[in-house]
Amino acid sequence: MSDFIVSARKYRPQTFDTVVGQKPITGTLKNAIKNSHLAQAFLFCGSRGVGKTTTARILAKTINCNERTAATEACDSCESCSSFNSGASLNVYELDAASNNSVEDIRNLIDQVRIAPQLGDFKVYIIDEVHMLSASAFNAFLKTLEEPPKHAIFILATTEKHKIIPTILSRCQIFDFSRIKVKDIADHLAEIAKKEKVKAEAEALHLIAQKADGALRDALSVFDQMITFSGNELTYKLVVENLHILDYDYFFKFVDHADKEDIPSSLLLFNEILEQGFDAHHFLGGLSKHYRNLLVCKNEKSAVLLEVPETIQKKYIEQSKLLPYHTITRALYALSKADTSYKASKNKRLLVEVLLMELCSLKQEQEKKKP
Repeated sequence: MSDFIVSARKYRPQTFDTVVGQKPITGTLKNAIKNSHLAQAFLFCGSRGVGKTTTARILAKTINCNERTAATEACDSCESCSSFNSGASLNVYELDAASNNSVEDIRNLIDQVRIAPQLGDFKVYIIDEVHMLSASAFNAFLKTLEEPPKHAIFILATTEKHKIIPTILSRCQIFDFSRIKVKDIADHLAEIAKKEKVKAEAEALHLIAQKADGALRDALSVFDQMITFSGNELTYKLVVENLHILDYDYFFKFVDHADKEDIPSSLLLFNEILEQGFDAHHFLGGLSKHYRNLLVCKNEKSAVLLEVPETIQKKYIEQSKLLPYHTITRALYALSKADTSYKASKNKRLLVEVLLMELCSLKQEQEKKKP
């Protein structure tokens, strides 16, 4: 049997300080523990893979630790921490509301709430995907949530806050977890690559972070997939090929062709992209984003808004110097118009090709307008 453990489990944060991209939340929770200002019900909201359940477990572990560190972290060596780490802690109860959402499930939980902890000060109840509870289950839970015993702390986690009834929301201290920044994910992947002795290019990790769209768990899953594919060397080229991503170079090439008014080269480039199996609408979206990035880079101060590797950022700055503002804004307008018309178009390829010809003719358009 294989000893392989997926990175999302192997490198799951064990302390508040190791939670990625959620410092305002972890800082608040640490202060609450330090000053004994803990609420009895928390609601952790946010998209998938941002650390809701992980933070809930760290909170549960830390509040029952007998020898907390000066930085308000669990010691990882006391009896309570050891039982938690081995999965044998009787003070932490996890319920998956997606599959246990009936009144009976909640009543069983309420029966357990009455029992005081044998070790430590608190019993923590983590209810994941709480929005999946039925209306009657929510109602059965209300009274306990409003007046729980002193030893009970509830941590509710959800990806869909809008589905939770106001009476539950009003009884909880709400924490909104933000999507994790591309740079934070890329830096975290770099640390893991170092630990796993994987030689990884910064651009490759950045691309994986972008693909994850703010979810660290997704990034770690893709990272594992790439390592399985490439072995112990992770390159930008391999990631582009394996994830079927349109390379930045295509967009830089197209803008160069458009600046030179080279319509044939632009059409051939578009044909090459289609032959590689990419969707024309996907290309339109990527080209729109590219022109937006060029507009942002017209001023080097705003270039920091780009979530791209430093080497790519320099290429954007250099190319943006070649194009005047009005050319970029006119291109963005044409791209937006084509994007709106795309779904209704019967000949989608022709629509995009006409757009590319239009982008290659922007200089002529400007010259005609001159008095």
